[in-house]
Parts: sequence; C-alpha cells; structure tokens
Amino acid sequence: MYETRQKILPWESLDQWVAYWRFLEQKIVFTNGCFDLLHLGHITYLEEAAKLGDVLVVGLNSDESVRRLKGPSRPVFSQEARARLLAALEFVEAVVIFEEDTPLRLIEKIRPDVLVKGGDYTPETIVGADVVRSYGGRVEILPLVPGYSTTALIRRLCGG
Repeated sequence: MYETRQKILPWESLDQWVAYWRFLEQKIVFTNGCFDLLHLGHITYLEEAAKLGDVLVVGLNSDESVRRLKGPSRPVFSQEARARLLAALEFVEAVVIFEEDTPLRLIEKIRPDVLVKGGDYTPETIVGADVVRSYGGRVEILPLVPGYSTTALIRRLCGG
C-alpha cells in the first residue's frame, strides 16, 4: 500500500537516494519553498519543474524556518502536513525538510542537475545557483501563474 510518508526523506538517507538516482542515470531536478496552502500556482510550477528531468526533489522549509521568513502567523499548516501534501503529488519523487532559511546546504548535498525557482527570482537572487553552475548543472526560472500567491490568498481569506 502506498503512503505519502514514504516520499518524505530524512536528511540521513539522502546520500543513498541520490546515489541510487545517479546509478540509474536519472536527471535530478531540485526546487524548494514553504508551500503553505498548496494552490494551483504551486501545482503548475511543480509540474513544469518535474518535466525538466527524471526525479523532482522538493526542499521544504521547516515550520521554524517559515516563521523566520514569513512571520509569526505562518505557516498555516505544519511541516508534516505540507510535506505529505507535496508527497501526494505523483510528479514529486521526494520531499526533504530543511531547517535553515535557505536551501544552500541541501543543494550542496544533492548536487542537482537542474535547480528551479519561480519567476519572482532573478538569476542573481537564486541561492545555490553558483554552486549548481560550478559543476555544469543548470538553473531554470519558471513563470509564475498569475493570480496565485499564498500571501494574497491568506489576505483574501481573512477579509483583507
């Protein structure tokens, strides 16, 4: 029986999974985010990211990391809930929760073939872009889906 928890990888087993994917000569795509209140913009973005390789690994900011980045009222959902929602997506191969404010350490550990971020980033503002390019990987910026933003959605739900 399939369980979403199986796709949530602990940091300690990451080296084994990466070695397995490399052994199978699969192209690893990496992206990251808070993914609080998963919406159509996220789904479209992740679908497009997955098309850039064979394995999509999603780095997920921990609850504490989200609080530091977004404020004390966030995240809306716990890291466990957010990780399971992401893991339920068939085109997401693995989810890894990270505690830092940026995914740099995770990017250095995985060494993805493709690093993906959304259109609200520029090549200069993508954390880890220089690392990925240093070993011949590439960095892709995908367009945002107009009208979808977690912050705007929360504002609308709260009547603001």
